[in-house]
Amino acid sequence: TNDGRKAALDMRNIAGLGAKDEPGSKVNLCINEIFETWSSTKDQRLTQLVFCDLSTPGNKVFSVYEDMRDKLVKLGVPSEEIAFAQDYTTDAKKTELHRKIRAGHIRVAFGSTELMGFGTNVQDRLVEEHQLDAPWKPRCVQQRDGRICRQGNMNAEVSIKRYVTEGSF
Repeated sequence: TNDGRKAALDMRNIAGLGAKDEPGSKVNLCINEIFETWSSTKDQRLTQLVFCDLSTPGNKVFSVYEDMRDKLVKLGVPSEEIAFAQDYTTDAKKTELHRKIRAGHIRVAFGSTELMGFGTNVQDRLVEEHQLDAPWKPRCVQQRDGRICRQGNMNAEVSIKRYVTEGSF
């Protein structure tokens, strides 16, 4: 089942970098959505969260996070506006990340449910949330959604996008 989840996210998680990067994959669709929202909300410096529990940074086979970051930078998103929650390991660093997201300095934050779902109060400028994989427990879905559907968000309307691979599970 875990291999199926990895394959549904991106076949490169199973086959490594030798596998084809499918232009129509949910990862590439998500990149386009992130970039479109990033572009259209530049003036307000609105922010987005990307949840993905699999294929995290530093993965020896392939990292969806790193692939997406590199493609977003190629499209024109400044690398300093993109963050991985995994890079902020201490309480002080997490506080710094949350401050940067709330201020609109970090406009696209990637993280797992564990690192970005529980106790992450960054809703101030959140306009869109992307979920690339489905967590095992319903409470984790609630935690993800609770980051953006929250009092204190300056956006009256927000978007939660869940990406699936047809025919996978």
